[in-house]
Amino acid sequence: MKKILIIGLMASILLSCQRTNQPDPNKSPLAQATIVKTITALIEKYGNESAFRIERGVSRAAELWRTTDGSDADFETFCADNFVADPAQVNILFDRLTHYFEHLYGYMGRIGVELNRQIHEDRGPILPIDQLFGAYSPGSHLQDDLFGNKIAFIIVLNFPNYSLAEKNQLGDDWDGRQWGFARLGDYFTTRIPAALLQENSTIYSKGRLYISEYNIFAGKLLTNEGTTIFPENMRLLAHWNIRDEIKANYGQPDALPKQEMLYQVMLRIINQDIPLDVIDNPELQWNPYSNQVFRDGQPITAQPEDIRRYQILLDNFRAMKNLDAYYPANQNTYIKRRFENSMEIPYEEVSSLFKEYAASPLMREVGKLVSRRLGRDLRPYDLWYNEFVSKGGISGAELDRITRALYPNAEALNKDLPRQLRDLGFEPQMATFLAYRIDVDAARGSGHAMRASMRSAQSHLRTRIAADGMDYKGYNIAVHEFGHNVEQTISTHFVDNYFLNGIPNTAFTEALAFSFQKRDMQLLGKKQTDPLMEHLDVLNIFWTNYEMMGVSLVDMEVWKWMYDNPDATAQQLKEAVIRIAKEIWNQYYADIFGERDTPILAIYSHMIQSPLYLMNYPYGRLIMFQMEDFWAGKNYAQEVLRIFSLGQLTPQHWMERAVGAQISNQPIFTAVEKALQVVKN
Repeated sequence: MKKILIIGLMASILLSCQRTNQPDPNKSPLAQATIVKTITALIEKYGNESAFRIERGVSRAAELWRTTDGSDADFETFCADNFVADPAQVNILFDRLTHYFEHLYGYMGRIGVELNRQIHEDRGPILPIDQLFGAYSPGSHLQDDLFGNKIAFIIVLNFPNYSLAEKNQLGDDWDGRQWGFARLGDYFTTRIPAALLQENSTIYSKGRLYISEYNIFAGKLLTNEGTTIFPENMRLLAHWNIRDEIKANYGQPDALPKQEMLYQVMLRIINQDIPLDVIDNPELQWNPYSNQVFRDGQPITAQPEDIRRYQILLDNFRAMKNLDAYYPANQNTYIKRRFENSMEIPYEEVSSLFKEYAASPLMREVGKLVSRRLGRDLRPYDLWYNEFVSKGGISGAELDRITRALYPNAEALNKDLPRQLRDLGFEPQMATFLAYRIDVDAARGSGHAMRASMRSAQSHLRTRIAADGMDYKGYNIAVHEFGHNVEQTISTHFVDNYFLNGIPNTAFTEALAFSFQKRDMQLLGKKQTDPLMEHLDVLNIFWTNYEMMGVSLVDMEVWKWMYDNPDATAQQLKEAVIRIAKEIWNQYYADIFGERDTPILAIYSHMIQSPLYLMNYPYGRLIMFQMEDFWAGKNYAQEVLRIFSLGQLTPQHWMERAVGAQISNQPIFTAVEKALQVVKN
């Protein structure tokens, strides 16, 4: 079931509790003889040229038909009355559906934005009523309604659903309209009861809220000597801001104590022995080394968080697993649906690519270079080493001053978006067009981009903005999200048709977001003058993606473990996650960092709140690298417009049309070999 609820309603693919004693929800009440009779009658009426569409459409409609939809005779009559054979009439039907669905899903998306503003944006305290509206899914009955009034069946009957293999085999000859037909055929491949969809929203919202409020007050962290080393009011959202603060301290004279302390905080979060009372609480002091908690300098007793983090992950798993029975056999696990349907790249292919990357001898050479540049042995948190990226010799404090002055609030950034796009090479008229369709909001969490649900709606750029303005970390995230918004706007407005809007999978929007993010200093008017910058940039991408490959492999292996152990408790899941993280670390990282059995790869919040999302980041960087390599010497803005107007093809066809090559590690391996020779010399 692809795009059935769109961005903003993705919560409605979750389920909050296990259900037992269910009848098989996929069992069709129709007699096989009825299906054969219906197919035969339609082929006799319309001829063999329509046989493929008839056979696939009738068969799939029959699988989704329920007793409540009518009798066998009703099914025959429905198919006879609603199958459209004439190509001209099929085109008219398609055009009508593009109009109706853009507005139907579009306004549902806009409702979702408004119901979640208090949850997503920094608008003051969250009240119980805000949580209830944030968890409410106004589209939960939509699928039931569309099957009930037979609209879904008309689509299933007339627009065949193609497998990934078929799309990859046939899609090279399809134009945009034919791709739109195929994507419409992806809309109704399953039928999940509305009651389950409404329940699903609650657990998804709960996980998002848990993560969005998981703040650590760095100014309250104590050394073993009882001193503080971070600014008094520094608030760091786990894991994003903690990671970014580790990055920000490279090159600073007092970096090591701060980085070591934040590393200890991460370990406490993973192990769940972090005191529950210090989370999002500026009133207590905490020594993450001894794990002691203090109030006004006096030690107090505090309970550990224990298993809360892993209970939310387990709830997500159970939710997804409870939907399995409603899908056909080739989609009957969330893992299959995530990779074969959503990502449209098989699990095995993703896993193999990541392991090849993490095991590369080139990575060992880059690790030695990082150690030499730091002048010390590597520590596990050096996964986030970022000194390959030049900031023009500007200190972190000065960058914060610059961004706070430029962007004291969301409105200031909103007004500056057209200028940023012009600086990237977009023509003034296009820069205004794109920027006008993006709205900037101050985020409660680390930040995100929310896609426009229809052409008349705006996409949303969200990043953290403090009372004294946007610091450099918030600005850097904002530029990343800006890239998402530009992709979202282009792939909504300039694709062939509504059903083709978007990109092949989330990795492709991450690719443009990373491409924008690497230009953040350019957008501040700070030009790079380092002659080695081109090669250092390659090494930075290579090293950064190394971290993301590891956390993605952990996420993937954890989901395999949960399916193998469906009755596990949260405590057992916690132990499994930590074990898996250590095993992947020991296999692909320990030899570089000189330390075994660290679980640091399990820190990412995405694993808890966004099931099987993480692999989009490393894939996105590989795609970005190939795009940047392809459009070197070309007009950046023109290429961005061309490539992201391709729409939602499969990854195979999108890459071929975009850059003339498939996703591979080899292009970056080749570039790293060259970069190492230049930089080391």
